[in-house]
Amino acid sequence: MQRLEPEQIAQRVARDIPDGAYVNLGIGLPTMVANYVPDDRQVIYHSENGILGVGPAPAPGEENPELINAGKQHVTLLPGGCYFDNAESFAMMRGGHLDIAVLGAFQAAANGDLANWATDNDRYPPAVGGAMDLAVGAKQVFVMMRHTTRDNAPKILEKCSFPLTGAGAVRRIYTDLAVIDVTDAGLRVRELYSGNSLEEVQALTGAPLLPPE
Repeated sequence: MQRLEPEQIAQRVARDIPDGAYVNLGIGLPTMVANYVPDDRQVIYHSENGILGVGPAPAPGEENPELINAGKQHVTLLPGGCYFDNAESFAMMRGGHLDIAVLGAFQAAANGDLANWATDNDRYPPAVGGAMDLAVGAKQVFVMMRHTTRDNAPKILEKCSFPLTGAGAVRRIYTDLAVIDVTDAGLRVRELYSGNSLEEVQALTGAPLLPPE
């Protein structure tokens, strides 16, 4: 089976973000999406710690120590970008002003439930941040994650076993194996990466998958 590298998943997510969209990138894998804006589009990326107009990661040696995203990574600021306080940032997140939120996840369910702030592993303390605000405030939520855990256990399930971040929030799931839409009929495979079969991906998924239309 072909598993995409994180950078390749980020490129695939970036292809589906329309011109002119206002998009929050969650911490972890989603921050890479800002590196792959197609040349024919302008996308305004938001970071919940108070940045609008986040650009790609800086080149090595060109980091500004005072310019970081919510994941404490160095970023750049595009022309016209701005900074603001947390109150304004969360008002954007809660007020329906973001077209898309791209979030990482520990689990996603067939009905669009999202779990990304707590697990049953004491080594990783719960950390919700602004994820709940984004899950209910953004017009669409895209999940970007590995299809399975390191032990090959499914992360896409019939029902999340971890505490929920948002109920029915997820519209689309991007993994290293496939792109999957959450629909009223169930999980619909939108795209299988080259070399992967529906049967192979289904075997690593904890909920039924419908074939591409």
